Amino acid sequence: MGVIAVTDAPLHVLAVDDSNLDRKLIERLLKTFSYNVTAVDSGTKALEFLGLQDVEKLQSFSPEQCHPEVKVNLIITDYCMPGMTGFELLRKIKESTSLKDIPVVIMSSENVPSRINRCLEEGAEEFFLKPVRLSDVDKLKPYLSKNKRKTTNEEDCVSNDKSRARYTDIEERQTFTED
Repeated sequence: MGVIAVTDAPLHVLAVDDSNLDRKLIERLLKTFSYNVTAVDSGTKALEFLGLQDVEKLQSFSPEQCHPEVKVNLIITDYCMPGMTGFELLRKIKESTSLKDIPVVIMSSENVPSRINRCLEEGAEEFFLKPVRLSDVDKLKPYLSKNKRKTTNEEDCVSNDKSRARYTDIEERQTFTED
């Protein structure tokens, strides 16, 4: 039977927003939940931080191309940014074999249903409307705990832990949204 190992390292969130005010707000909200936060002002800087600054030139990605000392558990990004949009950043993350499992959350001040649906269809876990609130950040917990959990040798572990049951529910919901 596989073993579930959960590390005690603080969870790390990469926040991406071109607005200094919005970046400070999201950083403060995330720190309220004791997350480590790295905040950058562009999609390009996010890719650099993740070790994918030359992503356009690469045919495929491998873990060696990322910074091994940096473990990002979640990325939250603004949709509208100059240069590279949050949607473009999402697509680059999901195209990367080494980063595709990192949950990505998109946020925007514009409530455009087609944009929201497109982001969710391309792999975003959530879409928040700005200004982001404490209750929104609370919704990130399942994605962060999912990203923190790892199994060894077996996908299916028998557990009576109620949080494990919720984790399975999340996986099933994601499976349905991906189809």
